[in-house]
Amino acid sequence: MDSDTITVERTIAAPPAEVFSLLSDAAKHVEFDGSGTVRGTRQASKPLTLGTRFGMAMHMGLGYRTSNTVVEFEQDRRIAWKTTGLKGIVGGRIWRYELQPVDGGTLVKETWDVSQDRQKFFLKRSKMPAAAKNGMRRTLERIAETLER
Repeated sequence: MDSDTITVERTIAAPPAEVFSLLSDAAKHVEFDGSGTVRGTRQASKPLTLGTRFGMAMHMGLGYRTSNTVVEFEQDRRIAWKTTGLKGIVGGRIWRYELQPVDGGTLVKETWDVSQDRQKFFLKRSKMPAAAKNGMRRTLERIAETLER
């Protein structure tokens, strides 16, 4: 992997406001996570905004928790959060969603960004980039399934 980012995209037959509403509710992330690692959150169902902190229960081989902070926010257009663990000792990757209105719905771009991750060197040389890309594709499929009903 040469770049610090991987992006996947898909057009979803729903307006940007509906897509954004789903993405900005941390309590609903378990419903559309395509990686199979998200187990839930303690966050009440309320919209995330810039600077919001929320924790997630995760599982990849064994259970762990992450701390997340919304670092980019533009209503109905962009939301991103930085994920860390062990009180900031590990992590720093950013999960970003960008929404663009198009004919037939919304073009949704999801990006895995390790440019600020403390383990970037190792992550980029592991199986994580391929796993992240597959998980992101499944995530966009699940978002589409949820909103296109």
